Amino acid sequence: MKNTAEYIKELKAGNRRTLAKIITLVESVRPDDTQKAREIIDAVMPNTGKSIRIGVTGVPGVGKSSFIESFGLYLTKNNHKVAALAIDPSSIRTGGSILADKTRMDKLCLEKNAFIRPSPSSGALGGVARKTKEAMLICEAAGFDVIIVETVGVGQSETTAASMVDFFLVLMLAGAGDELQGIKKGILEIADAIVINKSDGDNIKNADIARKEYQNALSLLHHESPLWNPPVLTCSALNSEGIEKIWQTITEYKKIVSASGEFDKKRRKQAIDWMRFLITEEIKERFYNNKKVKEMLPELTLKVEQGLISPSGSVDKLMRETTG
Repeated sequence: MKNTAEYIKELKAGNRRTLAKIITLVESVRPDDTQKAREIIDAVMPNTGKSIRIGVTGVPGVGKSSFIESFGLYLTKNNHKVAALAIDPSSIRTGGSILADKTRMDKLCLEKNAFIRPSPSSGALGGVARKTKEAMLICEAAGFDVIIVETVGVGQSETTAASMVDFFLVLMLAGAGDELQGIKKGILEIADAIVINKSDGDNIKNADIARKEYQNALSLLHHESPLWNPPVLTCSALNSEGIEKIWQTITEYKKIVSASGEFDKKRRKQAIDWMRFLITEEIKERFYNNKKVKEMLPELTLKVEQGLISPSGSVDKLMRETTG
């Protein structure tokens, strides 16, 4: 196995095989792999942060894979290097369907300036998010200037993705029932743009109606940035129509928030939030790996289940015994 210096040198040179191996180290649960991954990430931090990070989510069947492929192909043809990553908490229950996305993006996979990395779940959303965040930094160090983070879950996975990216894009369908009933208000509040996909053929009229409905809904909400009014756009990923407009919207957003200082402020806040998240995760991991906790937890769990001790009482006992 290569040493850390060799990994770093090859990564900075844009070696895709090395990039994939380092992300495998990031995803590993082996302590030695974890340590090596941390050393690499710390060493390449000055080479990160130069990309635009885009989150993409959407309702089931909206065509996320088709959109990302069409969007990615447009970007690579315009001299961008694109990395597509995934957050997949659904695999906790199903074993993970995102692994098929790479095969569905067969054209994008062939592009030398594109990199697609599915992320199977490690059993918790936090774990997946942690690996995706670190994979994002590794891709930036390898020279990718557009990072796409895809969510295939719902609820918390979308909020988690939004907290990791610069621009959060929500894909929706038209003509599939009452569109406004199919999306939570919370998702509208964190969206930087909504895109109605599959705006082609007989669905063009429905897509335009949906666009107006969503635009009206967004006008009632307050966006995080007072300088930005999230637009609702239409596209056809199948026919690669409307893709250029979406990219123009993203670059316009970055230009506006960068000029005001909001872009850098948001990045700094995300870094601090991420540090605090990692502190929480580390404390949790050390707590559950504590020898006394492992000895006491089964008995206390049984007593809580039988009503012999309160949940708060059991927690207090654990903390007193393990922290002194």
